[in-house]
Amino acid sequence: MKRNHLSMAIAVVFSMTAASVWAQDATGQADTSTTTQAPAQRSASSTSNTTTSNDTRRVQQMSSVQVQASSLTLGAGLMSVQTAAKAVSTITRDAIVKASPGANFTQMIGSIPGVNAATDDVTGLANGHYSIRGFDSSDIGMTLNGAPITDSGSYSVYATEYGDSENMGDITVLQGIPDIDMPDSGASGGHIGWATIDPSHKAGVDFTQSLGNNDYRRTFIRLNTGDTGPVRSWISYSRNTADKWRGPGDMEVTKVDGKSVWTIDDNNSISASLQYNRENNINYRSLTKAQVAQNGYHYDYLNTWMPGSSTAAINNNTYYYGLRTNPFKSYMASLDGEFKFSDSLRLSVVPYFWYGNGGGGAGATVNESPTGADRFGYANQDVNNNGVVNANDKGVVYSYSAALTYRPGIIAKFNQDLGQDNSLEYGVWYERSRKSQSDLYGLVNNQGTPASIWGDDAFVLYPNSGLGQKVYNEYTNTEIKKGFVTDNWTPNDYWTFTAGVSYLWTNRTGFAQEYPGSIAGAATKQQFTTDVDKNWHKVLPTAGVKFQMDEQNQFYLGSGKTFRAPPNTVLLLNSLANQQAANAPETAWNTDLGWRFYGDALSVSADVYRSNYNNKQESAFDETTGYTYYTSIKRMHMQGFSSEASYKLSQDWTAYASYTYTQAKIVGNIDGGGDGIYPANGKTMPDTARNIGNVSIGYDDSSHIWATLSARVTSSLYGDYLNTERVGGFTQFNLAGGYRFSDWDALKTPYIKVNVSNLTDRKAFSYVSSAQFLATAQGSLYTSSPTYGLLQPRAFMITFGASFN
Repeated sequence: MKRNHLSMAIAVVFSMTAASVWAQDATGQADTSTTTQAPAQRSASSTSNTTTSNDTRRVQQMSSVQVQASSLTLGAGLMSVQTAAKAVSTITRDAIVKASPGANFTQMIGSIPGVNAATDDVTGLANGHYSIRGFDSSDIGMTLNGAPITDSGSYSVYATEYGDSENMGDITVLQGIPDIDMPDSGASGGHIGWATIDPSHKAGVDFTQSLGNNDYRRTFIRLNTGDTGPVRSWISYSRNTADKWRGPGDMEVTKVDGKSVWTIDDNNSISASLQYNRENNINYRSLTKAQVAQNGYHYDYLNTWMPGSSTAAINNNTYYYGLRTNPFKSYMASLDGEFKFSDSLRLSVVPYFWYGNGGGGAGATVNESPTGADRFGYANQDVNNNGVVNANDKGVVYSYSAALTYRPGIIAKFNQDLGQDNSLEYGVWYERSRKSQSDLYGLVNNQGTPASIWGDDAFVLYPNSGLGQKVYNEYTNTEIKKGFVTDNWTPNDYWTFTAGVSYLWTNRTGFAQEYPGSIAGAATKQQFTTDVDKNWHKVLPTAGVKFQMDEQNQFYLGSGKTFRAPPNTVLLLNSLANQQAANAPETAWNTDLGWRFYGDALSVSADVYRSNYNNKQESAFDETTGYTYYTSIKRMHMQGFSSEASYKLSQDWTAYASYTYTQAKIVGNIDGGGDGIYPANGKTMPDTARNIGNVSIGYDDSSHIWATLSARVTSSLYGDYLNTERVGGFTQFNLAGGYRFSDWDALKTPYIKVNVSNLTDRKAFSYVSSAQFLATAQGSLYTSSPTYGLLQPRAFMITFGASFN
């Protein structure tokens, strides 16, 4: 990390202030002295589960379930007590501290019912891939400490950017119906939220060091200030590196996280959080079934650079690993103010700012042209590094797709008690983000190394104007306004009724320039500009009812409407006949019907669900024009069943299991916008497993030894929309264990932890990376084969950790 970045991060975090809910020691165990009673209001920065933030006074005083919710550890932290009138699951610190040391949040949620999660690399350095009940990740809202982290343009989330597992407090998944007060502009199908731990009351240093195969190395250090008057803070630094397990190249990420707590008094507090990330990874190559069959399971981008302009050299160098970069840096800073104006009125305010800058590299072909007009893909430069510019020569250059985002916003909400049995929550969310995107061409040397992986040097230039050649320039300004109100009514100790409504308004303005500066050549490679100024708005109702039959059994029914404005690239890229349809927003009605049972030894949660999903946007590629654009799936029906259970076998042994059955069916055919009608009616959505099961058994003597053996079963996946290609399901086993030593003088809570993933060394296609239409239909959309991610072979990690007080 650059020195000025680290200095700025340290300065920011120690100026931040925050509210306290619970403390954390080096092993990640909560300081239970502060959690003997359930809080009346939960801070967004101390817990991810905000579904109880609007509970009435009657519910708050019904301590039997709430005390159980704050003290029970179910499934060794894989399951939690829930009270909302909809499907919701929470992973706690008990499970997080036992997971792989560098794991990101997508790896943590893999056992939650409804979730299908996979990753290219268990180190946590390769982001992650996930879906919920057939909704892909771009349809799922995401917050960190109450602030949104889904991309403002594409709604994507890149998990490697966010946090270290040592700093994760808990992770909550709402499988179908987001909380109505969430800052979600793209949550058609659920919400994920996680919160970082609050600072410890004791000063000290926490340290962990991890090693593993593929030259995996990770160092984590956290400095805890302890109580300094009413303020306490921590700041952490980590560096995580590894070689790719297939193909050449390595991955690295540096993170600085921080949090501070200012307890003004018993009723008022402010918290502040910081996440800084700087990474430079070589991507894994998504593969077709034929590529794996022909080249083997470890096939990836190519590890040698070939000189010259031959066809073989061009084909080879286009897939050279040194051009498949992924540099990125980002900041997320947020505050969380919790204020009590009276016994019946509270205010929560979360301002935030997100900054991101980076992108991804690839290879592209440029022709050498000593003379001529400004024509995209032709340059008066020695692109193949043979010392001369020859009109018959061509070479491979660095194609860098860059994005720069500034994203400020604020969420403010009031909680007002209207008596013992009624509670009202109302507020607003406002955000105005700016996003610039481009795909520019840069020169590489005679070894295939880009002059700058960040795309800011040695450009491929037009011969006359001297401008750098770009595939596109895009800019969007996205403004979001949301108002919401929810009412909770508990007329007695058995019934809870919830009703709410929100109004979401989204406006996108901006422009796109395709091939800027190109004035000659093929019509499809000449400059043209698209301007956009469009808004969408929807009223989104939600309602739920819960029946608390007794202290152990509860039944619930919840339903809500969700909405997602089209991604920015839909507006900027579409110029085909189906543009109007593709620009319509996504909507869905999601309904949950469920039962929960919490007993002394056995706890069970089960629900059936149904989603009616309209106008799902999907990217496509027109082979005739060469343009990428969006089409839409007019209707989809998703329905199924999910459940999870925890059983306390004995004082030290715990078993956990979850199961999900999902049907995600396309209703009607897909209009290719002039490229044919695709007969998709009744087909299963690609990358949607019909059956997913998880089971684990864990031992923990609460003093020294712990171990967990887990298994995950995933059924087959279709790779295309017409269900003509499928990859088989698989079972994966993982093993984790550790030993906690006694204190050694100033060395507190030392421990050793071992994690082994894919214990049986299973080989499988783990997710669909690029779903296709294939050529079985009339038309020319995406005629290539689907590509997939691969399950990483057996991998192990060993971690040593301790605190110094």
